[in-house]
Amino acid sequence: MSENRMLGERIIILGCPGSGKSTFARSLQKQTGLPLIHLDNIWWTPDRTTIPREEFDIRLGEIIKKDRWILDGDYSRTYEIRFSACDTIIFLDFDEEECMGGITERLGRESDDIPWTRDELDPDLVEIVRKYHSVNRPRVLGLIEQYPEKKVYIFKTRAEADSWLKK
Repeated sequence: MSENRMLGERIIILGCPGSGKSTFARSLQKQTGLPLIHLDNIWWTPDRTTIPREEFDIRLGEIIKKDRWILDGDYSRTYEIRFSACDTIIFLDFDEEECMGGITERLGRESDDIPWTRDELDPDLVEIVRKYHSVNRPRVLGLIEQYPEKKVYIFKTRAEADSWLKK
């Protein structure tokens, strides 16, 4: 059986900003051949504005109707719809320090997962990282409990996630 069959073919990758979701997703996409969608590329425009929520929801609804995908992005407002549609949940459950390091290391680097390059730390993003463990993490863990039929992989460190990807 191929790895993507063992994983499933409708995968969500969740975690705090700076946890490396996009990097993990790219590696997983290379191994599985599943289509990869970065939710940041749907939500954000190159001029750093966002599309209307209704448009985002329509686009997300179209994506999750497809048979195969990897969805990269946390977007807590859409947890429920993505949890119900996926067959596999990957949660990068890293600590705040690791994630702060991740958003700092990314400054000035171009990437295909967001339509601009961050040149300085965004105070709103820093605040999301600071609150993630008390706000989003409990919601993710609660939803994981509500969907016991899903395949779930929770990684506590980058080394643990990287090791799993190499298997």
